[in-house]
Amino acid sequence: MRRDPPLFIGIPGSDDELTPEMAGSKATELWRMSRLGLNVPPAFVVPTSLCAAVNRNDSVALETLDRALREGIARLEEAIGRRFGDARTPLFVSVRSGAAQSMPGMLASVLDVGLNDESVHGLISLTGNPRLAWDSYRRFVQMYAEVVEGVPAAPFATTLAAMVRTENVPDERDLDPEALERLVHEFRSPAVGRAIPDAPMEQLNAAARAVYGSWNAPRAVEYRRLNGLDDLAGTAVTVQAMVFGNAGRRSGAGVAFSRNPATGAKEFYVDFLFDAQGEDVVAGRRTTSDAGTLAARLPEVARELADGAALLEREYRDVQDIEFTVEDGRLFFLQTRAAKRTPRAALRILVDLVREGLLDRETALVRAAEVDVERARIPRFADKAAAIATAIPASPGVATGRAAFDSERAKTLAAGGEPVILVRPDTSTEDIAGFAAAAGILTATGGRTAHAAVVARQLGKVCLVHCDDLKLGSNRRSGEIGGQKIVEGDWLSLDGENGEVTLGRREIVAELPRAELEEIDGWRHH
Repeated sequence: MRRDPPLFIGIPGSDDELTPEMAGSKATELWRMSRLGLNVPPAFVVPTSLCAAVNRNDSVALETLDRALREGIARLEEAIGRRFGDARTPLFVSVRSGAAQSMPGMLASVLDVGLNDESVHGLISLTGNPRLAWDSYRRFVQMYAEVVEGVPAAPFATTLAAMVRTENVPDERDLDPEALERLVHEFRSPAVGRAIPDAPMEQLNAAARAVYGSWNAPRAVEYRRLNGLDDLAGTAVTVQAMVFGNAGRRSGAGVAFSRNPATGAKEFYVDFLFDAQGEDVVAGRRTTSDAGTLAARLPEVARELADGAALLEREYRDVQDIEFTVEDGRLFFLQTRAAKRTPRAALRILVDLVREGLLDRETALVRAAEVDVERARIPRFADKAAAIATAIPASPGVATGRAAFDSERAKTLAAGGEPVILVRPDTSTEDIAGFAAAAGILTATGGRTAHAAVVARQLGKVCLVHCDDLKLGSNRRSGEIGGQKIVEGDWLSLDGENGEVTLGRREIVAELPRAELEEIDGWRHH
């Protein structure tokens, strides 16, 4: 049932209905979800039209940005009843990108904006959860330093690893509030990061400028080139009240697909991390739980999420890719968009949507014309081979090629005319050029819905993630898989159907999805 948008503020100074061209797809879909009655954190958006001018340091654009942020924050404060960066009842926000067409993981975000040495105590008072407060503060310091100041990630990783060793705990999730507080101070030291402004509005303004600036980042430029999106005007900046997935055992963050985007099967497809923020999921550095685990631990949340996904699929008449956060057992929808899918999945989904009455044949035929049928072929290996390891399939198909351990080497080997398997510790959007060059991707960690896995699926590349038996060398030229040493140039084969990794070059045969193609062809004659 539709209702008026609950607290979705829109563009400061404008009463216009939001459109992707003006507000970016992320903010526009947030506004639409709020109208459908889904639980969306309050937000406002600064438009795409400012992107190019802000990036040129145009003085009028910078003044307009500052004015829009101040007006938007004032309206958020009024709506929620909390004050930005306050020491007693603080409001915190995320600052996110959003172009007219989705670019998963290519643009910047900054979370937990508004945290400082005063407001962190306000968050403790508000929630009664000191670990949440200090964990969020250390996350903010690192993300701000990396995104806004351009500080490399390595010093933070080194400092965090040292703290984990000092505290003698398995990983960062086991650090207590006192250790996290010490970590904040170390992250803010000149030896690790850089000075971060205490004033919340100064933080917000710098974060918004960094989000606009990420439009020109090499990975974003490469993504637009690969996908024919060079005519887009720029990104918008969405400012949204924070919800905390890192608030404990009844909290977390995840990504859900209303159907399987790899095969097209009508099955709910979820990757979820307990006690985590959204960046932990889409970065692909941690291994996720699935829909079954979420349902076992938080059954009400799982049911609400599945119902919301079904509602969105009916509303948009297409498969949806949904980002969500759970804060202390309460579900929040953060994003929805048409799911990136393989060509093979696209055909099956079209057939099923027509059969279910969600899509008429005429519209389905228009969408079918956009599918690269040759890339929809279902490949398999012609021979049998013993697996040396298994992993989680994130994108289907089979691939064989020479091992490369970084994107630059993958591009070089591929330029020589031979197929390449890119072998990495995790799926990172920084590797998009390597994804484009490779026939397949294999990673040691990560989940099926990490941004990079989504991009691999869109590019039609075989992708296997979370290979426990993969160990990488420090020289980026070798590794071990299943106890067997692999050096650059060795032949590897990946099976995206069963997750098997095998040695050697293997012959691939492929066949078209005849049943789906025949049914689609039949629509043209009725």
